[in-house]
Amino acid sequence: MSLITLTTDFGLADGYVGIMKGVILGIAPDARLIDLSHDVMPQNIRQAAHILAGAAPFFPAGAIHLAVVDPGVGSARRPLVVSTPDACFVGPDNGLFTFALAAPGAQAWVLDRPQFWRPEVSHTFHGRDIFAPIAAHLALGAPPHRLGTPIADPVRLKPTRAERLGNGTIHGHVSHVDRFGNLITDIPAAWVASGRWMCEIAGRQIDGITATYAEAAPGALIALISSGGAVEIAVCNGNAAQQLGTRPDDPVRLWAAL
Repeated sequence: MSLITLTTDFGLADGYVGIMKGVILGIAPDARLIDLSHDVMPQNIRQAAHILAGAAPFFPAGAIHLAVVDPGVGSARRPLVVSTPDACFVGPDNGLFTFALAAPGAQAWVLDRPQFWRPEVSHTFHGRDIFAPIAAHLALGAPPHRLGTPIADPVRLKPTRAERLGNGTIHGHVSHVDRFGNLITDIPAAWVASGRWMCEIAGRQIDGITATYAEAAPGALIALISSGGAVEIAVCNGNAAQQLGTRPDDPVRLWAAL
């Protein structure tokens, strides 16, 4: 498989994404390149990890996911490849691949074989000089063990975990804010699949879980189930994050209505 996805916080105003693609195609000209997102908030590792975790399962087995959200570029942070039974992930060792590392059979390698990099490596653009070449070599069939040395201590993000309490209350958190300002929580849809639920966030209460955005009046604050299978807080035709002043890790509480 020579399918490579790209996720960065580079945006598209500059040529950085195009340069990475040029490096990949110079090594693996038949590679198929797919942009996941280049609008990750600058240096927002958790947001990029969320995007990757939500998107990777929908790609064919053997896909290569190249992700560069790298506030530690040029420091002692390690360049990394992670392999799972379904995919490979290339990028900085800063927690981006936490979800992949949790997969059964996942392995990690530190990229310490400069012969697979570009000849000159910048202190500020490892996406071009290390990660893009590595993704290209993977696309050509190079196994991870040829590209680096196995490690047992890759960086993992500290997880946020929703909790179900004995009194029918659920304590969760905002795990992601999408570009529409919708608040995706860490509360699985299965936990609220039956019954009627109340929700509290940022001092506001929501009565019940709505099936679709269209069921609510414009400007209404609603709870619903996201396409990724989690409880989501939204403002119909609006921006919940801005209206509530809410950010990732902020608390969300649900309880069964009487």
